[in-house]
Amino acid sequence: MKRNQQGFTLIELMIVVAIIGILAAVAIPAYKDYIARSQATEASVLLSGLKAPLAEYYQDKGAVATLTDLSAVSSGKYVASVTGAATAIYTATYKSAGIAPQIQGKTMTMAYDTNLGTFTWSCSGLSKAVRPKNCQ
Repeated sequence: MKRNQQGFTLIELMIVVAIIGILAAVAIPAYKDYIARSQATEASVLLSGLKAPLAEYYQDKGAVATLTDLSAVSSGKYVASVTGAATAIYTATYKSAGIAPQIQGKTMTMAYDTNLGTFTWSCSGLSKAVRPKNCQ
């Protein structure tokens, strides 16, 4: 009587485990960057929310607005603080704990050019892999 093969050989199982290990080695760092990038976007959203009110305030009053003038949100889930200066530079500082290590304690800055009415962005210390689009 002929006997049919049942199950997998040891070599086949070892090949599958090796393939899973290779995929995990690639996927885990990419996932960590994805999480950091999603958390880094919060600062961009908070600062972008200031653009229209800031430009409108400057057009109406001829002066740079403070965060109080704009009734702006000064913190978030991943952002410890948003600060504004009389020089039209607004900075969001990320929290130093409880978030992705790639962005802890780093800052994102938005500057308003009152002569041109344009905004420029700076992401000091953020690696290119986690920077939001406006800081590329």
